[in-house]
Amino acid sequence: MTQQPPAKPAPTPDAESQPFFDGSSRGVLMLKHCNACQANLHPATEFCPECLSDDLGWTEASGKGTLHTFGLMHQNYHPAFTAELPYNVAIVELEEGPRLNTNVVGIDDDKLEVGMALEVVFEEFEGGVKLPKFQPAS
Repeated sequence: MTQQPPAKPAPTPDAESQPFFDGSSRGVLMLKHCNACQANLHPATEFCPECLSDDLGWTEASGKGTLHTFGLMHQNYHPAFTAELPYNVAIVELEEGPRLNTNVVGIDDDKLEVGMALEVVFEEFEGGVKLPKFQPAS
């Protein structure tokens, strides 16, 4: 009998992150937005690093960005990822400024190039949670 690998671990949204996950479920990348200075911020930001305001809201991002850097994971840290080894872990700089930790999909790792244009796609995890990933821009 073949044993199924465990499901990939998925985040559990809380009250603070729910707008991010609600956007992802609709196929929209959401960012924090500073209402005081209009800066666009990483979704996990609690105060604006530009003006130190905590008057933050949410805004839709374009979903476009560039590959800032990446590394390849060869070590198996969780059994759910065994079949994907090696896989990339990337930092994507969004058009709006913030950088996100993610993965680049839809391209072989040996074709990844820093500076390449990317666009967001969403991967659905068990339980219906969706997370942003990026693929080469079309």
